[in-house]
Amino acid sequence: MGGASGRELLHWRDVAPQRLGQHFLASAAWRERIARLVLRATPSDGEISANEGGSERRDLWIEIGAGHGEMTSLLARQAGRLIAIELDPHLLSRLREQTARLPNVEVIAADVLAVDLAALIGPQRFRAYGNLPYYITSPIVQRLLAQADRLEAAFLVIQLEVAARMTARPGSRDYGYFSAFTQFYSKPEILLRIPPGAFQPPPEVSSALVALHLPGERSQLDIIDDARFLKFLKVCFAQKRKTLRNNLRSLMPQEQATAILRGYGIAPNARAEELGLAQFARLFAAAERS
Repeated sequence: MGGASGRELLHWRDVAPQRLGQHFLASAAWRERIARLVLRATPSDGEISANEGGSERRDLWIEIGAGHGEMTSLLARQAGRLIAIELDPHLLSRLREQTARLPNVEVIAADVLAVDLAALIGPQRFRAYGNLPYYITSPIVQRLLAQADRLEAAFLVIQLEVAARMTARPGSRDYGYFSAFTQFYSKPEILLRIPPGAFQPPPEVSSALVALHLPGERSQLDIIDDARFLKFLKVCFAQKRKTLRNNLRSLMPQEQATAILRGYGIAPNARAEELGLAQFARLFAAAERS
């Protein structure tokens, strides 16, 4: 997704009807503000002197849902290479027009949930930006964090309620599996709250710009198999209102779960939302040994 200049906004209802849950950043002021925050949080690296008049940058950006390319052009100012991914064929022609004069931008017509990101970026580390359709925020975040070993940071415009879940801490109402998953791989931070009026068409809810700084707590935990650990986390959070001991019954007898919990000083009636990732890592190790 993306925004548009003031002149282009007059034509949006004709060329960019709301598709795929898209809400475009219609305000140039908001786009500039977001771009400043994103670029300030990611100083350019890998500069090589190209000539006396400038430098060549090697940093790679992926933009998810580039829309018409207005955020693309802002990001491209400091990117060495930017791959703009857009699925909607109704937006691609305008996107290509907007970026035709930007030699460091490559437009890809693809679904980010289907494209092979590893093959697309190659061995290089990368950063990501996206104004995400609300209904597929979680799968896109999971797809990005699957590349955690090469992802330096991600900056995502998402529903404020989802941003609150991603940044929630143990013991809070919003803390759940998605919080733990996100914080396993990254350090999420809400950089900016964005009102509905910043978008065209305006959504019914507020939004936020979230930064995912990598690495997350994963780098401090002795987890050998990420997939098995995340499967264990899902079991722990399977039914939020039930106790952790009850949720663990699918993995072990209740008496064994009680003994493991008590062995780590966790009350038998504790719920998953009360535990941090370090505690889950210890329980996971015990469950793997049992």
